[in-house]
Amino acid sequence: MGAGAATRRILLAGGLALPASFVLGQALPAISVREAHEAAQAGRIVLVDIRSAGEWADTGLPEGAIPLDVDATAFEVRLAGLRLDHPGKRIALIDRTGAQAVATVQKLAGRGWRDLTAVRGGVLGPGGWLAEGLPVTSDP
Repeated sequence: MGAGAATRRILLAGGLALPASFVLGQALPAISVREAHEAAQAGRIVLVDIRSAGEWADTGLPEGAIPLDVDATAFEVRLAGLRLDHPGKRIALIDRTGAQAVATVQKLAGRGWRDLTAVRGGVLGPGGWLAEGLPVTSDP
């Protein structure tokens, strides 16, 4: 086994120790909040806010985002329903800072999901939705 493979395994064993853009030796698809906003407005992606209802109430929802709490019952089933409702469109997950979106994309990719992406910076992180001054709507 090469040093690179051993390093990846050690880093993965510690959780999300790898940069958000690097998973199992492959680039993880991720987009900026500006790219997400423009693509959602143009109808090229489905933007899904995976935070909790309390977080939506605190900050509002990114404009054009569909609220779907990642910890809610049947999250994956409801996400699959969104995929069926929007065939051929990439689904972009946004969260508080970007970390949970990355973890969720990783988990679902391991289950065979494709055409998912994470939004870098999330809603409140550095370079995130609010930091970039992008529009929000009232909580659902």
